[in-house]
Amino acid sequence: MILVLWDIDRTLLYVGETDRLVYREVFRDVVGREVQQLPARGTGVTMPLAVRELLSANGVSEPETDNLARLIIDRLPGQLYLHREALRRDGHLMPGAVEALAAVRQSQLLVPTVVTGNLKASAEIKLSAFSLTNYVDTTVGGYASDDSHRPALVRIAQTKAKAVYGHTFNSENTVIVGDSLQDVRTGQEGGAKVVGVASGTTSAERLASEGADHVIPDLTDTRRLVELIHTTVGNNS
Repeated sequence: MILVLWDIDRTLLYVGETDRLVYREVFRDVVGREVQQLPARGTGVTMPLAVRELLSANGVSEPETDNLARLIIDRLPGQLYLHREALRRDGHLMPGAVEALAAVRQSQLLVPTVVTGNLKASAEIKLSAFSLTNYVDTTVGGYASDDSHRPALVRIAQTKAKAVYGHTFNSENTVIVGDSLQDVRTGQEGGAKVVGVASGTTSAERLASEGADHVIPDLTDTRRLVELIHTTVGNNS
């Protein structure tokens, strides 16, 4: 069996400005003033780390950061849920996402879940908004609510998946499909092969040079993607 760890944002779907709107609203509610600078787009950094960067970039002092970060993180999923209609209205599925998800889901040798910088609740809201929940087993995913250090999420997902599927997953039979350098680094440091997808803010050349095992332009060639997942892990599945 092969554990397939899907990234979400800019790999499977794009939510437009909704994430950034939520950051603005929660920051204003918690800190009591408007955001002046938002986190960079498309980096793949986990939400807890992005929140800390948000606070620092907007002049919040270090002694206040821990408490305010916890308050913001606690509120983010609920605020995102209030904008669930806007997610689909202002965002979109990435090309080929549904077909690629369906092809992976249909294979008896592949176990599809997610590893994402989103909190679990936020990830589920996004997947639900685009009707993608049935294509992945979210119960065995790795989320920023499990650990803010993204590479740690690979082992977390592998451990969860072993408990459910009775199969040991390791660096030889785990594949991340994602668009960012964080996805590549997560695989390298966390113990997974990486199929890079140049659908985000990082070029195919950069994904390859930074160590992705394979790189594809998007998810539209479903057969090629499934072949690469199997090729990447070789005969160790």
